[in-house]
Amino acid sequence: MSKENIYIKNKRAYFEYFISDKYVAGIKLLGTEIKSIREGKANLNDAFCTFINGELYVRALHISEYTFGSFYNHEQKRDRVLLLNKKELKKLATKGEEKGFTIVPLALFISERGFAKLEIGLGQGKKLYDKRETMKERDTKVEMDRAMKQ
Repeated sequence: MSKENIYIKNKRAYFEYFISDKYVAGIKLLGTEIKSIREGKANLNDAFCTFINGELYVRALHISEYTFGSFYNHEQKRDRVLLLNKKELKKLATKGEEKGFTIVPLALFISERGFAKLEIGLGQGKKLYDKRETMKERDTKVEMDRAMKQ
């Protein structure tokens, strides 16, 4: 059985936020959820992280139902616990309470040992003019790549 790399990105995260700190967290999943992730059927676009009773949860993370799951299938957008050290949780809690900071899921991947991991980042929201600047940079990069090809 070959291991293929599953790496699902949140493409909007870097457009919407300035990412300062990054962490890799484990996720507490059900059996059918991990099977769906291994098939690549997950979506991070609307997902966000929040603290509930001192634990960090990822909310609105869409993991499609497993096709062979029968009646044991999971709920698609349920809240899932993220597994981090107490020191990391405390640091994220203090930074997350500051004005303008949010905890954003950046990528979902399968580790070498076969566990699902979620890369999260501490993000500060961009203003409209910052987003325009990002779009300009991207356009100039595409233009330069086109010119280099010719």
